[in-house]
Amino acid sequence: MKILIGISSKKYSEPTLDVGMRIASILKSSTTILDVGGKINEFSYKDVSIANELMESWDLDRPGVEVLEWAYNYLIREKYIEKNLNEIGFSKNLLVDKGNGRSEVFLKGVAVKNLSLILRNGDIIEELRDEVQSFEYDLTIIGGSGKRSMAHDLIQYIDSSIFVVNNFNLKQKYRILLAVDDSPGTSKVVKFGVRVAQAFNIEVDLITISKDGDFSEKFRIASSRAEKMMRRSGVTAKVKFSEGELVNTLVDIAGDNHIIIMGTSSQSALTKFFLGSKPLDVMESCNCPMLIVK
Repeated sequence: MKILIGISSKKYSEPTLDVGMRIASILKSSTTILDVGGKINEFSYKDVSIANELMESWDLDRPGVEVLEWAYNYLIREKYIEKNLNEIGFSKNLLVDKGNGRSEVFLKGVAVKNLSLILRNGDIIEELRDEVQSFEYDLTIIGGSGKRSMAHDLIQYIDSSIFVVNNFNLKQKYRILLAVDDSPGTSKVVKFGVRVAQAFNIEVDLITISKDGDFSEKFRIASSRAEKMMRRSGVTAKVKFSEGELVNTLVDIAGDNHIIIMGTSSQSALTKFFLGSKPLDVMESCNCPMLIVK
């Protein structure tokens, strides 16, 4: 599995980085930490190397370098990077220009073998989308932006599963609230649930929701299979059947002490446009972290 962790600031990105690295460590995944800095207006992207050279001589940083340095120091502090790298420390000279405004620092990780820091400059949605499409990540982890419209756009346009670290509290004791139904993608959702539960060593509530309270045999079989997979993986799980409208029921039960996990909508793009997407509606209404599995 390949994981992309999107960070944006020293002040707000620590929960995102903490969640991402915990999951990456348990999965031993190839992991990239991406910072999208502001646009470089003074220079075209083909002249970025010249810009870096000039900034070095003026003791100035390319936009976003300070966030990358913060992430580097975080990885050392949390022992995700071998200690001997600390003798060198972070330097702008570590950034290797990969072209098209994308620069990389390749690190030798302890829990994660392939670990990279990436700096791109430009619009955050465009740069994240291009990164995911170009390098085929399986999971993108982003912060719960105060601008819900930004998270909405990221979920719609990024072609990978997405973990939105919304209002994540490092001191909060969470449970997972995993939505189970009879759709073909449920088994993938459950597998992701197992991985997140193992990463945080927490329990899972497997919830099946019916608007009219009628739970078909297919629903019950899907719930039973999900419980069995959890049990075989060593994860403690409870099965729940609830009557109500999907979005409101999930949000109410989740509160602020659950991590919601659900699959992406199977509706066509045209149907989503007119009727909306349930996962997006949940994301916009909930006050807790959420993983949407695609």
